Amino acid sequence: MSARENSPNRIKKNLSYRKLIEEFQALSNQILQFANRGALRPHFQREVSQMILDFSGADEVELWLKDHGKYFRSVVKRHPKKPFLFGIRSSAQNENGEILPGPDDDPDLICLCNNIVRGQVEPSSMLTENGSFLTANSKKPFSLRLKPFRKLHDREFKISGHHPSLFLIPLLVNQQSIGLLQLKSNSRNYFKKDKIELYEGLARSLEIAAAHRDAQIDLRERVKELTCLYGIARLVSQPGITLEGILRGIVELLPSAWLYPEVAYARIVMDGHSYSTPHFQEGRWKQTADIVVNEETRGQAEIFYVKERPELDEGPFLKEERNLLDTVAKEVAIIVVRRQAEQEKLELQEQLRHAERLATIGQLSAGVAHELNEPLGNILGFAQLAKKCPGLPKQAEWDIEKILTASLNAREVVKKLLIFARKLPPRKTNVNVNQLVEEGLNFFESQCANEGIELLRSLSPDLPEIPADPAQLNQVIVNLIINAFQAMKTGGRLTIRTLAGKEHISLIVEDTGIGMDEEVMKQIFTPFFTTKDVGQGTGLGLPVVHGIVTSHGGSIKIESKLNQGSRFEIQLPVTGSQEVEVGQ
Repeated sequence: MSARENSPNRIKKNLSYRKLIEEFQALSNQILQFANRGALRPHFQREVSQMILDFSGADEVELWLKDHGKYFRSVVKRHPKKPFLFGIRSSAQNENGEILPGPDDDPDLICLCNNIVRGQVEPSSMLTENGSFLTANSKKPFSLRLKPFRKLHDREFKISGHHPSLFLIPLLVNQQSIGLLQLKSNSRNYFKKDKIELYEGLARSLEIAAAHRDAQIDLRERVKELTCLYGIARLVSQPGITLEGILRGIVELLPSAWLYPEVAYARIVMDGHSYSTPHFQEGRWKQTADIVVNEETRGQAEIFYVKERPELDEGPFLKEERNLLDTVAKEVAIIVVRRQAEQEKLELQEQLRHAERLATIGQLSAGVAHELNEPLGNILGFAQLAKKCPGLPKQAEWDIEKILTASLNAREVVKKLLIFARKLPPRKTNVNVNQLVEEGLNFFESQCANEGIELLRSLSPDLPEIPADPAQLNQVIVNLIINAFQAMKTGGRLTIRTLAGKEHISLIVEDTGIGMDEEVMKQIFTPFFTTKDVGQGTGLGLPVVHGIVTSHGGSIKIESKLNQGSRFEIQLPVTGSQEVEVGQ
């Protein structure tokens, strides 16, 4: 046959090959366009494998893709009754990153695939220039020279199964393996040599598509993470928002930052309180991060998946999601520390304002006391002189006695005002507080028995003497006991204890009375504040206690609950100046 006679066949063949190239290019473009959607890996593997299966006419397409350091295998098969069957196999991997064969796998085929992926097969007639493996009859045993760990050795492969035609194409990005494309056919010699380069070109497009999809997913996940952190920052900056409001807002932000928000639920447990997303469910799969405040674990931030998802870095979770959860837990800890600092600042400011009010009242009280002392002295003096007059009627004597009693009570109030204002400085000597307690209780034991109050004392035998004014400390003890009595009108238990410390001693007076709410506790040291009925109290008892304790360099700690009782703890220094202390 002449060249002219052969020319039409050659032209027809060239046209057919050109059309084949165009079809491969069209499939490549279709795969690249699909990658632009940023589909999750299982969906990407499914759709791409189906495209290649339809295009190639093969009986099975298996695609290995590397995701976060692990290979995931997807398989698409032709089925006589269904268009195709799809599945993703979760395969174990060894320390070298090689997939281990499962019970349904051919060990020799898995071994061959691992070596192709890792580029450990020496060139042979069964390998293309690009490192792809091709056989027309895999059931026939064959040998390949392998170079694992730089040591060459021959290995014979005997592959069973229904696919004599095998075409294995490694997928690389930047010379690093990202997977393997396997085309399988039930027919021998199915993959023709004229299509080998086209399939390898298709694999290059698949590499680009996979890398682009990974970049799309990574970008999308970073945007979600930044959106979450930005949302937390906006929450914290809202004026007047409480810590509880912040924590509730954070748990609502968290699920949308995870890879599968549709099955994600979040919860923050803080100091025994739980804050969770609406319709919260605990799932089998979870990530947890501790919330550590000042080296103390105060709670946890948790994310749950209620449905199974493919294996990634940490179960079905990404490494980046672990980092995000750890960051959120740290942010929560910082928020808690800041809120505590703000609360302490407010409390200090309130204490300062309270101290300023007390100082002002103290100055006023001292002035009033001095002004009252002179007329009270005159009243007492003249009343005593009048009482000595001979021939006074009985009624006059009784009236003068009432004047004397009222004047002495008024003078006691003036004395309390001066103590509160620290115009009567303590006269310190070495004092045994246990002895003062015993002396004070002697006056109240019969009253306790009459009013149904159980009196308990626990006095430390090794309590050291302290420098203090015994008269003023006695007034502290008496005032606290009277205060406890008035809180237990229907009986109860009064406990008085002393404790010895290295730098201070403690006097504790505890009752089981009516207790106080927070509003009352804020004002108990304010002069003239009282919860008693008119005429039944001056409101100076506890302010005087506060003034005496403060003038001795001590402190008062109060705990109280409504209907449960109150506990007053006085702490006084073991050592102190013997000098007379002046006022503020």
